[in-house]
Amino acid sequence: MNLVWHVSILVLYIGIFSEGASRPDVVNVGAIFTFSTINGKVSRIAMKAAEDDINSDPSILGGTKLSILMHDSNFSGFLGIIGALKYMETDTVAIIGPQNSVMAHVLSHLANELHVPLLSFTALDPTLSRLQYPYFVQTAPNDEFQMTAIAEMISYFRWGEIVAVYSDDDQSRNGITALGDKLAERRCKITYKAALPPDPTATQSDVKDQLVKVQMMEARVIVLHTYSKTGLLVFEEAQNLGMMDHGYVWIASTWLSTVLDSVSPLTSKTARSIQGVLTLRPHTPNSTRKSAFMSRWQKLSNNSIGFNPYGLYAYDTVWMIARAVDLLLDQHGTISFSNGSYLNHLGKGTLNLSALSIFDGGKQLLDNILRTNMTGLTGPIQFSPDRSPFHPSFDILNVIETGHRQIGYWSNYSGLSVVTPETLYTRPPNRSSSSQQLDSVVWPGGTTEKPRGWVFANNGRQLRIGVPNRVSYQDFVSRSRVNGTDTVQGYCIDVFLAAIKLLPYAVPYRFILFGDAHKNPSYSELVNMITTNVFDAVVGDIAIVPNRTKIVDFTQPYIESGLVVVAPVRKSNSSAWAFLRPFTPYMWAVTAAFFLIIGTVVWILEHRINDEFRGPPRKQIATILWFSFSTMFFAHRENTVSTLGRVVIIIWLFVVLIINSSYTASLTSILTVQQLSSPITGIDSLVTSNERIGFQVGSFAENYLMEELNIPKSRLVALGSPEEYAVALENRTVAAVVDEQPYIELFLSDHCKFKIRGQEFTKSGWGFAFPRDSPFALDLSTAILTLSENGELQRIHDKWLSRKSCGSQATTNESDELQLESFLGLFLICGAACFLALLIYSCLMLWQFRRHGIPEESDPSRGAGSHSARVRTFLSFADEKEEVYKSKSKRKREEMLSSSRVKEDESKRTQMDNSQQRHDCEISVH
Repeated sequence: MNLVWHVSILVLYIGIFSEGASRPDVVNVGAIFTFSTINGKVSRIAMKAAEDDINSDPSILGGTKLSILMHDSNFSGFLGIIGALKYMETDTVAIIGPQNSVMAHVLSHLANELHVPLLSFTALDPTLSRLQYPYFVQTAPNDEFQMTAIAEMISYFRWGEIVAVYSDDDQSRNGITALGDKLAERRCKITYKAALPPDPTATQSDVKDQLVKVQMMEARVIVLHTYSKTGLLVFEEAQNLGMMDHGYVWIASTWLSTVLDSVSPLTSKTARSIQGVLTLRPHTPNSTRKSAFMSRWQKLSNNSIGFNPYGLYAYDTVWMIARAVDLLLDQHGTISFSNGSYLNHLGKGTLNLSALSIFDGGKQLLDNILRTNMTGLTGPIQFSPDRSPFHPSFDILNVIETGHRQIGYWSNYSGLSVVTPETLYTRPPNRSSSSQQLDSVVWPGGTTEKPRGWVFANNGRQLRIGVPNRVSYQDFVSRSRVNGTDTVQGYCIDVFLAAIKLLPYAVPYRFILFGDAHKNPSYSELVNMITTNVFDAVVGDIAIVPNRTKIVDFTQPYIESGLVVVAPVRKSNSSAWAFLRPFTPYMWAVTAAFFLIIGTVVWILEHRINDEFRGPPRKQIATILWFSFSTMFFAHRENTVSTLGRVVIIIWLFVVLIINSSYTASLTSILTVQQLSSPITGIDSLVTSNERIGFQVGSFAENYLMEELNIPKSRLVALGSPEEYAVALENRTVAAVVDEQPYIELFLSDHCKFKIRGQEFTKSGWGFAFPRDSPFALDLSTAILTLSENGELQRIHDKWLSRKSCGSQATTNESDELQLESFLGLFLICGAACFLALLIYSCLMLWQFRRHGIPEESDPSRGAGSHSARVRTFLSFADEKEEVYKSKSKRKREEMLSSSRVKEDESKRTQMDNSQQRHDCEISVH
């Protein structure tokens, strides 16, 4: 009974397994394309070739036939939807397509509900998110990568602004949005977007209207993101409008490379209209399989259309589906469909929606597709976690008269390069600017010189240049009237006009005065008017300060500027004690102390061996003082004998030489140069005081003093002219005036009784202001540097700002006293030498004392008295002349030697006497 039961179970299991493992005869895959387009034609041929290759390969699908059902949407979204619904009714496991992203957004909802994977290599809208559309898979790099490549090309050529021309549909519009994001990361931007009707509905009139608007823009770099029919129409119309000549830059997305690869020959009109254009082509590495397939293309296509990379993506997409289905069947999955409960209640009306069925193995098939890891005609195929291909890359092509040539590559791995991406993948990634390279380009108009990328807008409007209407310091900027016409002149204006002349293009402009002519205008307000589009630029004595650089771009500074302090000064009267002024009191005290220290150290080192440093205490003290201070004049008569003493003296004499030279130079300056003094020594003393401070109306000095130095506004006094400066300083209304260096130099040339105190406490310059990312600022900066190099900038400076100065009064006057800090290193070296010499000398003395100076007998019971006795003995030893202790030591050694000899003789005599006695005893016994 048990045996029968087990056999029954085994038979049932085998039956179930056989049923699960059985493979269907046919697997249906749908394809939705517009077969009259270039990519539609190429894809149809490639998919048919892949179908035949799969069905003829017994190692794939295990005998199951793959059937690709083609549906022509014919540019119609409605027909595309109908085709998708038809496939959903006929047990289709996957759909290749649609061709454009508009339909992909719609059909992805159907795919999500019916679990039918949707694979497309042409609907590359970057907004087709895997989270929103999990069953939609892009099998070619989406447009985000293409737009990154274009952005890096624009950054490589250093263009800051572009115009985007695109078809107003989901894929093109979202691609341009992605381009804008990538440009913003590189401080570039799209200044104008020209939207055309969706392809292929755009007409010549539509294109011309938009191109006329583009022609009026400043930017001359144009990115064209559309499809072949509209794209060629744009180039033909641009040729008619003269927009394919010198100065223009055209970058087309991958649609143009498909035209170049697949349409041959181009009409002469079309070929002329695309000369100098840059375009991208999806990069596919060379391989034997790819070469073999391309060699078959002529036969497969019947010479009806040329080959392009999207044919390879179509071929590989079919193989991806076939491998995923094969893996599904190997996993004992079933190709089965079921009607969802939410579909049944729709009934069997005219639309017959209840006929739609859900693919039961759709989720498993989708997972198999996403786990694809194979090598196809496009190279290694593998999806990253965000479903994008690993290391997407593009060829960069340049259209020339004879066709097109490759000028480099772009890869998501290493950016722009003239080396193939496959080679770069074997090296560490390098995105540095120096590694980014492209070959030379032939631009529109046939020139190889890189276009500037922008011109002044051709809309009849001149550059509006704001100029401060100053009422003081009019040497820099002033209003004048020539032949009944108001104009402006001054140093800043001449610099601007000289720079404009160096530009390789004409600049239409007009000056507009800003201010009421009663007081200097606010320069911060003037600069802000650039951001509100009141002015296109500001020219004048505009200081480059952080708050302004946040909202506008400045040119290279054409003059240095910084805030300085000006205060009234008085002459210093001569004094009987003027000779003490070169050194500060601390310097005098330390110098005197070192003279005494050096004398004492030398006396210690020389006392035991040099008779000139011996004698009565009074004489020795006099010797120390005389020797110390005589070294100041190198007049010491005592000779040094010891090595340590000579080392100390050499170092000290070097220090004395430096001190003497510095003292002489400082005293000479004090006695020969007119000395001026003021309680204000610089910005630090001015801030810590409670004195009032003057500043120029309209200057940034007011904000700087309040915000950076925290000076209360109540201490600040606004002054409008040099005359007001002078009156306020003379009347002590203000203790000092804070203003920019160029203004102060002009002020001091007419007012010699005032003087700059301290150093500049800010470092900046004057420049011309332009809107952020304005290319004009860069060109004008180059012109200013040229003016500086050829001497023209100095000539303009001399013309307007050269005045007779007040000699030494116009320079900063710092204290002539020499500080201790200036000589601290010398004193430290000298002190260290003295300390080491004394340390070595002390060690030698202790060693000599222990060897020769300690008394032979000492009574331990004396305790402290013995210790004091030893100290007295050591001091006596140290005071004793070295020759004396040497002679005593010699006598002591001789006495010890003679004593030892006497003891030895006595010992011998004792031994002889003892021997004689023993001998006498022995005789008496006998």
